[in-house]
Amino acid sequence: MMYFKDSVVGGVVLLIVFACWINARSGEAFGFDIHHRYSDTVKDFLTVDGLPEKGSLDYYAAMAHRDHLSKSRRLATTPAASPFLTFLGGNDTYRLSSLGFLHYSIVTVGTPPLTFLVALDTGSDLFWLPCECTSCARSLNSSSASGRPLSLNIYSPNNSSTSLPVPCNSTKCGQRRACAPRRNACAYQEVYLSSNTSSTGILVDDVLHLGTDANPQKPVNASITLGCGIVQTGDFLDGAAINGLFGLGMDEVSVPSILANKGLAANSFSMCFGADGIGRIEFGDKGSSSQRVTPINLEGRHPTYNVTVTQIALEKNVTDLEFSVIFDSGTSFTYLTDPSYSVIAEGFNSQVTEPRYQPETRIIFDYCYALGATQKSYSVPNLNFTMKGGHQFFVNNLTIVIPRRGGGAAYCLAIVKSEDIDIIGQNFMAGYRLVFDREENVLGWEDADCYDANNGSSNLPVSKGNPAAAPSPSMLNPEATPGNRTRPPTSSRLPPPPLSTQPSNAQPGVNSMIHTILMLLVSILLHFTILSS
Repeated sequence: MMYFKDSVVGGVVLLIVFACWINARSGEAFGFDIHHRYSDTVKDFLTVDGLPEKGSLDYYAAMAHRDHLSKSRRLATTPAASPFLTFLGGNDTYRLSSLGFLHYSIVTVGTPPLTFLVALDTGSDLFWLPCECTSCARSLNSSSASGRPLSLNIYSPNNSSTSLPVPCNSTKCGQRRACAPRRNACAYQEVYLSSNTSSTGILVDDVLHLGTDANPQKPVNASITLGCGIVQTGDFLDGAAINGLFGLGMDEVSVPSILANKGLAANSFSMCFGADGIGRIEFGDKGSSSQRVTPINLEGRHPTYNVTVTQIALEKNVTDLEFSVIFDSGTSFTYLTDPSYSVIAEGFNSQVTEPRYQPETRIIFDYCYALGATQKSYSVPNLNFTMKGGHQFFVNNLTIVIPRRGGGAAYCLAIVKSEDIDIIGQNFMAGYRLVFDREENVLGWEDADCYDANNGSSNLPVSKGNPAAAPSPSMLNPEATPGNRTRPPTSSRLPPPPLSTQPSNAQPGVNSMIHTILMLLVSILLHFTILSS
């Protein structure tokens, strides 16, 4: 997560909750029950009985989940040569609009096992959980009829028999870490580029419960290093990743690196980002021979999934322009600096036909356009990036639809102007299965709807670019803009645009500088408080 600047709170929460109870029995493998989110066990946190309303996003998600199980059963008749690993209970990921428009998954840690709803972040390395917190979120407001908040698990090393603190003299501590002498543990502090957002605590070793990506799933227990996050600040309190952040970066402390070093999986993983918000994650996946690839730039002491763009094509307007971008699933939207931002934004503005629209409240997008009261669809120019090596990366989700005050809708170019860093956020990853191959040092991608391993059909209404009728503005949902050419206004509530969603370096001025310095001092004070405890 290079940024959480664009994390937002708002939108109707359709939180997908799988409650997994895992009982460890001596001499036996871990057994588990998966409770469907429409079962009696979890129904209390939803506003519907049984299946959701036909045609809704949850309806299609439920149907697709059944398709996935059926497909898995069919595939189970043919033994896999080397099954991938994924989280125990399933490989599903879910984009949650109420928690920063990021992709989340349910992970299980410790003995006895506890489940956590964590954000999946290719832009950072450390996997941390809220732990014996002095400052962290302990519940999530649900959309259930009862109105009861959903309690979130809090990790505690003392309550896990397999947990051990990482000692200060461990090679895992390294030069970047400090020591908490009273705990005899290696301390960490991760500061994110989002305004005032950080996690501080100690490192511990414990068990991450994984399983083969097959049916039936064979449990695999992996000893990993994670952060016991004692103090969280900023967006981690109410905006995003409030129950943990799963770093997927290239450092040795990341889970993909640990799995590869232990010989449990190939040093590669894939994430699929469905146009409907449902995705997949698989460790050890190196992709297919048909995928397009571009080399990862291994520069600096802290490499990221940084790749090179050599050309921008906006419809027929082609611009030769070389710049580097980071593929970061922990960033909701795409951030570009000049000149690439202006090339796309100004070219986009010259080719659309709708009038410019200025939202009454400031938002992170500069180029928005009003839709007519009876307008059923709108067309925007195609955007293609030519990557180093010659393969093209077509952007499926170029716009986002927002409601207009007083009624109606508008759409915006879903790119944020940045001053210092270029990031491909998860909105530009939609419609692709991305492979982060750290053995070959390449980023791969291919079209996928995330339901059929062979990219076949599914029950989901995944648009292939054909015009479609638009729902009423009251049903808009900005996380679900389908299609890749002609896009109907299919989004709903505009995420609230607090000032913190703006890049910090885009808010100059003395007051901003003083505020930043004060928050930095507070963060340092919290850090030393933990070190001395």
